[in-house]
Amino acid sequence: MQAKHVKGKKAADIMLYTLSTCIWCKKTKEFLKELGVEYFYIDVDTVSGEEKEKVSEEIEKWNPAVSFPTIVIDNKESVLGFQPDEIKEKLKI
Repeated sequence: MQAKHVKGKKAADIMLYTLSTCIWCKKTKEFLKELGVEYFYIDVDTVSGEEKEKVSEEIEKWNPAVSFPTIVIDNKESVLGFQPDEIKEKLKI
């Protein structure tokens, strides 16, 4: 599973699970870019086979509904959906 990297300042270890066609996922990516933070993301709908199963299992640990976007911060907590205030709060920005 190869996550894409977006450069920025290191606010936390941020892993973003998205769908390439999801408007809320696109808004979340734009928001993280506006904050200028580094993050990694996987467009889950572009992954197939065993990799897709692994990614889905990882998302399910944080979000049993497997909805998008799902953001995992420092492998300790998550934000589900496009929640700018909650993202800023958890990143302490």
